[in-house]
Amino acid sequence: AGVAHRKNLGLLRKIICQESTKFKNVWTTHSASPIAYERGRIYLDNYQCCISSIAQEPRILYQKPKCSKSEKIEDALLLECPLGEMLPSPSDYKSSLIVLTVQNWLLRLSADSGEILEKIYLAGACCKFRYLSWDTPQEIMVVKSAQNKLPAAARQAGIQQSVLFYLAVFQVLPLSFIGMLEINKKIFGNSVTDVAVSNGILIVMHSMGLVRLYNFQAILEQFMEQPFDLGHEFNWNGQVGVVGKYPFGLPYNIKITDTPPLLFEASSLENAFQIGGYPWHYIITPNKKKHKGVFHICSLKDNALAKNGIQDMKCCSLEPDWIYFHPDMSGRIIHVGPNLIKVLKLKEVKNNADQVEIAEDFTIVANRENCVNNTVTVTASGRVVKTRFNLLDDDPEQETFKIVDYEDELDLLSTVAVTQIGADGKAHLDFHCNEHGILLKSIPLLESWDVVRRIPHLWHLLYH
Repeated sequence: AGVAHRKNLGLLRKIICQESTKFKNVWTTHSASPIAYERGRIYLDNYQCCISSIAQEPRILYQKPKCSKSEKIEDALLLECPLGEMLPSPSDYKSSLIVLTVQNWLLRLSADSGEILEKIYLAGACCKFRYLSWDTPQEIMVVKSAQNKLPAAARQAGIQQSVLFYLAVFQVLPLSFIGMLEINKKIFGNSVTDVAVSNGILIVMHSMGLVRLYNFQAILEQFMEQPFDLGHEFNWNGQVGVVGKYPFGLPYNIKITDTPPLLFEASSLENAFQIGGYPWHYIITPNKKKHKGVFHICSLKDNALAKNGIQDMKCCSLEPDWIYFHPDMSGRIIHVGPNLIKVLKLKEVKNNADQVEIAEDFTIVANRENCVNNTVTVTASGRVVKTRFNLLDDDPEQETFKIVDYEDELDLLSTVAVTQIGADGKAHLDFHCNEHGILLKSIPLLESWDVVRRIPHLWHLLYH
């Protein structure tokens, strides 16, 4: 089955990229609120409207009545059925949407009908949950609160707030509760500003640019006081209720009483920190404002800077360049500037197997003219003055990269480049070979791109 699937995807890639394939706009929509897209489904009006984009022309899967402010959805994640596992409910085998509401309800909705399949109450007014994220994609989900802040009157009275964030952790399909914990200043320090969980690592960010990593799985195991199951009655710290039901919600059954062992720490501007590559490396920006736009690629093993590990495009632009590890798991790095995309690779230095160097794999360059312009002014006396000036690297009148994305099933690197012509922004979508960067297909987008707001309309393209 896997061989046939890969062969079919290879055929689809050839069809999409062949010269005779033409794309046309068959549907357009506008929205005052953000538009979300997940696996062939377009969500509008705060997830109240779901449209399938798989059919020849998009069709509405479901349209819910307009919800009140108390039912507003704060965040959402798509849940997909794991392969080869027996699940307790027939609905578990179909895609569903996990949504978090403003009133701390966690709902599992059918992705095709919007029907509520499961409903979990997280907590009362003591904390405000706002964000959903994956610790392990499609396996472990983390619900994070907004930063806990005291009312102004309490702060003026000198009351100290030690709990900054709350985290609720779930295993998905079947949806089960692992634990709830606090991120406390007394444990992690007074300078904590934010926290995240990814791939079994608790990432704690501090105001001075410091990033500290801890073993999240070890924290769960070491500090869990008692496990609880959703829907079961509990008697906990004087509270009696049902786990995940209103008004009690979830118990705080993970209490960190001591600072966990530190795995790693680094200092980086704006807490920007990424890990990837092989062997393991990390990317930071030196923690000074003058180094904004300069990226250091260092070994996770010994913090040694890789050879050619300082990447600096020296951009003069309103929008900064960005860098990240390639999502294709090749260990490569993508560095995107206004007019240049560099795909970098890590390789061993010749005659020195212990050192790694950063080398260019390939580059993609925007199609633009010389950036130097002349302007002519005439003084009151009639004297002509010519001034030379350099345009910004992301000047709207020059072709500028706005989006870079990787399509894993077709193994295509796609880019969107935009040029302002008069009052309109003209854009084109390009498909590049992910392995070598060769341009395979360019599709002009006939609709105008809003260069100023940098928010495109949503287009639906079909190939013929």
